Amino acid sequence: MANLLIVHGGGPTAVINGSLYGAVMAAKADGTPAHIYGAIGGTEGVLNERFFDFKTCRSGRLETLLQTPGSAIGSSRTPLQNGDYEKMAEIFRKHDIRWVLLNGGNGTMDTCAKLAKACEGAGVSVVGIPKTIDNDIPFTDHAPGFGSAARYLAATVREITEDVRSLPIHVCVVEAMGRDAGWITAAAALAGQAPGEGPDLLYVPERPFSKERFLSDVERLYREKGEAVVVASEGLKDETGAPVVPPVFQVGRATYFGDVSAYLAELVIRELGVKARSEKPGLAGRASVAWQSDVDLREAVAAGAKAAEWALEGRTGVMVGLERESGKGYGVTFVPVDLSAGMLSARCLPDCYVNARGNGVTESFCAWCRPLLGEAFPDFFHLPHRAGGANL
Repeated sequence: MANLLIVHGGGPTAVINGSLYGAVMAAKADGTPAHIYGAIGGTEGVLNERFFDFKTCRSGRLETLLQTPGSAIGSSRTPLQNGDYEKMAEIFRKHDIRWVLLNGGNGTMDTCAKLAKACEGAGVSVVGIPKTIDNDIPFTDHAPGFGSAARYLAATVREITEDVRSLPIHVCVVEAMGRDAGWITAAAALAGQAPGEGPDLLYVPERPFSKERFLSDVERLYREKGEAVVVASEGLKDETGAPVVPPVFQVGRATYFGDVSAYLAELVIRELGVKARSEKPGLAGRASVAWQSDVDLREAVAAGAKAAEWALEGRTGVMVGLERESGKGYGVTFVPVDLSAGMLSARCLPDCYVNARGNGVTESFCAWCRPLLGEAFPDFFHLPHRAGGANL
């Protein structure tokens, strides 16, 4: 009997193990694979033939994947060299692996396409499962991982906003992940469930960042309210296309940006003479199971199961795409995306989702994003005068 292999690539998400669970459970239910392997450490684990057999897990143990952060089998960003795809195809033959599922972002889907080509004629089906917090994978409405990252940032900014407005004496700048696409940053707009509850300003990498406009926006808000909450993307670029803070390290497609939130907070202090502080959730934003979106988890599990189903049917060279259903309610349909179309281009926020001044998002974005965050946030207590009412 032949075997199935699941491989993780790139940075983990709060629901990547949900897709792993879905794939394993679907393969077990099908009954065809003799072994259901996970590559320990991504493609590097494949090349080193390090596999774990999920069929050895005791009853009930697999359910813990649904609430486990990070990648339970490990991941990698090791660039593949010429010949590595053919070497992996040889390893598949050696271990009688007939079905391969790769769960990852743009780079992993590109790897998936190349691996499918290397396995042509060998009877190996290769299917991709989308995964990214950045939501920048093309040809899909959204990707598992984004909803939970969006929920985390919106919830965190919501709490920070309450703190700042309890003692209105300073400006707080929150930095969001996303080097080229501002989807996560934009999701902070959903921190507010009523006018005045959310962040005051949002800056995404799709629009050139102007230091002068930023300082003007902040000065106006501080003059009006005595405080301001700003959310800015780590990938902000100026009018020339250069990062507002030079990257501290770059290798291949991986860029480690400088501290944008600290830079902007220092700018406010230095130029406006106003107290300011920075917050940078960083990895907490992609690792938090506490703020995991129930919708995101459900879709991650289903996408993993669908990938296993398609691979076992013999489909190859495709990714599981999520297509939003039309109508009043929210729902998605899984559709095959041909990976030969090219997956390395980043899917950015469309113009209609960013406001005219470039310091916030539109209601159309909020309507698109809101269902992905899952259940509503709990209500906060606000005194009448906070909402414009009279003092008692």
